[in-house]
Amino acid sequence: MDPVTQGVLGAVVTQSQVKPKQLAQAACIGAMAGMAPDLDVLIRSATDPLLAIEFHRHFTHSLFFIPFGALICSLVLYPLLGKRWQLSFKSVYLWSFIGYATHALLDACTSYGTQLFWPFSSQRFAWDTISVVDPAFTLPVLILCFLACKRQSKTFIYASIAWMAIYMSIGHLQHDRAKALGEQLAQQRGHEVLRLEVKPSFGNLAVWKVIYETPTHFYVDAVKPGLSQSRTWTGDKVVKLDLNQHFPWLDQDSRQAHDIARFSWFSGDYVAVDPLNELQIVDIRYSLLPQDIKPIWGIKLSPQAATDQHVQYYTSREDSRQALGTLIEMIFE
Repeated sequence: MDPVTQGVLGAVVTQSQVKPKQLAQAACIGAMAGMAPDLDVLIRSATDPLLAIEFHRHFTHSLFFIPFGALICSLVLYPLLGKRWQLSFKSVYLWSFIGYATHALLDACTSYGTQLFWPFSSQRFAWDTISVVDPAFTLPVLILCFLACKRQSKTFIYASIAWMAIYMSIGHLQHDRAKALGEQLAQQRGHEVLRLEVKPSFGNLAVWKVIYETPTHFYVDAVKPGLSQSRTWTGDKVVKLDLNQHFPWLDQDSRQAHDIARFSWFSGDYVAVDPLNELQIVDIRYSLLPQDIKPIWGIKLSPQAATDQHVQYYTSREDSRQALGTLIEMIFE
């Protein structure tokens, strides 16, 4: 999730465990601890462009790292805030622990993938019940958190927790309904489905992206589950990545081949050659519009690259403003 949502969730859950007079202090510490795991974005390399995405939502997001992450936060926050507010180190650590613990679980509710059980498992958990940015979820919680601090009343905290529980429940319900629509689409087309996933489109729970895999292709569509009537937008299809077919010149022992395997793991094997550029491999899970193949990130290969040369990682959001307008129309259609 975005840093604001992570921070406000850490603040609210921490506030629920303190006395009314400590709500503002707990909110500050819980919020900073709640955002702290995303400091893994600082792990990057000038020569290896995939290092950053490989380590994002990695060890700092593991459930087993929470006690250590909370300790690091406490060692920073106690001298900065704890002493000034006459808090004990124990209190600062406890509040940091609560705030830090909220982060990975919220991230796992998105579709990006979070390694909750590292180092015992590298599985990336993605429950696909909320978008990585969703103002309808965040803004009410942020307002209620502010009111709780201002009025020193935990009633607002309980209200915000209730709102989060309701919203996540709606996301879970919409997920199941969108998946049923996706399965219906595949069945109508007579496709043999190897796997099928659905993900909320950007910033809402109304329009969902459907991705399913057949023996030869990936198909993407958009669906809008409704109470009485649902809506479907037929999307695109793309041939699945086949290294021997698409890149016969690629040395399988090269750094580029190794990087393709790393990118495929990160993308959950939802990878294909960019229809607009035969040297680019894309993650088809994410696009500006849910029914499109057009990716927002991928890797670029070079036939002239040296054996030890890495691929190039790129992002593309050139048409984001136009796509957002189209998505808003789809939401309210």
